[in-house]
Amino acid sequence: MQTSPPGSHATDMSRLAHKPDPKHWSSSLTILLGLALVLGFLHWARPVLIPLALAILITFLLSPLVTWLTRHGLGRVPSAIFVTLATLALTLFVGWTISRQVGSLVESYPKYERNINEKIASLRFLGQGGTLDRARDVARRVERQLKRADVDVTPEDIEARRAQMVRVVVDPGPFRMAEFWPMLKPVLAPLAGAALVVMLVFFMLLGREDLRDRFIALVGERQLAQTTRALDDAGSRISRYLVTQLVINAAFGVVVGVGLYLLEVPFAPLWGAIAFALRYVPYLGAWIAMLLPLAMSLLVTRDWSTSLAVLGLFAVAEAITNMIVEPTFYGRGIGVSQPALLAAVAFWTWLWGPVGLLLASPLTVCLVVLGRHVPHLRFFDTLLGDRPALEAPQRFYQRLLARDYDDAAEIAEKSLREKPLVEVYEHLLLPALVEMRQDLHLDRIADASADAMAEGIREIAEDLARIPHSKAVEDSSTPSAPEPAALPARAKVYVIPSRDSIDHAALVMLRAAVGEAALTWISARRAHDSRELIETVGEEKPDLICIVAVPPGGTTHARSLCARLHSQFPGTRIVVARWGSADNQPREREQFAAAGAERMDVAFSETVHVCERLAERHATRDMLEAD
Repeated sequence: MQTSPPGSHATDMSRLAHKPDPKHWSSSLTILLGLALVLGFLHWARPVLIPLALAILITFLLSPLVTWLTRHGLGRVPSAIFVTLATLALTLFVGWTISRQVGSLVESYPKYERNINEKIASLRFLGQGGTLDRARDVARRVERQLKRADVDVTPEDIEARRAQMVRVVVDPGPFRMAEFWPMLKPVLAPLAGAALVVMLVFFMLLGREDLRDRFIALVGERQLAQTTRALDDAGSRISRYLVTQLVINAAFGVVVGVGLYLLEVPFAPLWGAIAFALRYVPYLGAWIAMLLPLAMSLLVTRDWSTSLAVLGLFAVAEAITNMIVEPTFYGRGIGVSQPALLAAVAFWTWLWGPVGLLLASPLTVCLVVLGRHVPHLRFFDTLLGDRPALEAPQRFYQRLLARDYDDAAEIAEKSLREKPLVEVYEHLLLPALVEMRQDLHLDRIADASADAMAEGIREIAEDLARIPHSKAVEDSSTPSAPEPAALPARAKVYVIPSRDSIDHAALVMLRAAVGEAALTWISARRAHDSRELIETVGEEKPDLICIVAVPPGGTTHARSLCARLHSQFPGTRIVVARWGSADNQPREREQFAAAGAERMDVAFSETVHVCERLAERHATRDMLEAD
């Protein structure tokens, strides 16, 4: 009978573990196909989706006004009609004003053509003998080469080309109404879209509660109270954001228009309206809006002072808006990650063109707010929100896996500024050790990697202990422990790592949290040599033995070690530290109690408290004996 070599079964299991799962590939393919279908639908259905998106945003913007009018006795239907017609009238008036300004601008261009020619001439004079002249010479040479290529064509070649041409004569026949469509299409399409937006806004304002009920029936009928509260909160936040953004952008446009009017730049209302609209484009909108009045200032004046004043006007207005106005009204921010906002602007512009460019910012904010309050849409908050996608323990452990110990130390130091040292150890560093133990059991990381990460955690824990107490600790109402130097004597604690470097890093945290001077610490380098452990306990006679066994696993070895020490030294207190253990706690407590342990702690703060009480009792006893 042929036997397989040692380790072959483990190798086969490893190959099976790393074999691609067909279900995983099929689910990934399904997700990709779904994304492709969604993108295709968004592009194909944009004649309907763009008016729908505009209508939803305008509804969020106008719903507070409709609610206010309804509460003051006007009624839902009259309020919706009045707000819709007033908004339509205001839009038509602004559009008519802008169209007149554009028409006047086109008609007045010949008056300013002489000024721009003089500026071009001055630039040409400044560029004589420089880069402009060289560029002009290159352009002339290219033009001569093109003309020479045309001259090289012979008359025979021209006749041959004419012979190949086919002349088609089409009888136009009688005039048909269908010929009107190419002329009317550019006009009717925007009008139809605008009419659709107006009707959608009216009916959304009229039946807002019904739409909300239908959405709740789709996504949250089982949790009616929670979903209703989330939708109300999301709707109010979106409406408040859109109103605030409208007011800020409108104020920016008014300031720009008034400033340009005072600078005597023609068509100042037009430039103010363009600045208001383009400021919906994040970061670049105001500067793009500046180009048109800047060009106009170049047309109307012969010097450069007005142009420089226009540049200064936009720079000051944008700086004040970004640094003072928006932080004051938006608070800490709009809740959208800046890279995500830029990516959203590029995405919606690519998908819907110029309209998508203007809608990108409010649409992204709406999706983030909905994702933050509606559980089924939470992935929007994860993808686009400005809050960390991972909690601090996960980010800390991820930095350790990436061998980025500096960033991991920064996360720990930031947490120390907000929490006491014991809480940082218990809720940040120890979860990383538990996760590391889990990955080590599942062969996700190698032993060498685990040792390196445990060493990194040990160094971070020691560095944190050297940092002065955070403000959270100083402001705490709990009374501070006495200074370790004031203790007349110190108790002995023998700390034993149950298995490896992970347990050793955990016991380093215990020593750092209690304090090196509060107790006499005796650390075992390894727990596999039972004779050495028993000899050390017999020589040092510690007041407390602490066996550190970071879960999961390790219960059998820690229980065996506890039983041996208890049988040799039955009067010595033994504490087993299973920090972070969540499963089988009652059963493990019974097993360790049967093995002779006084207690099993699953919280780091419990063991710290035991050690601090030991130090205090020992110091009090020695002081009484001295008296």
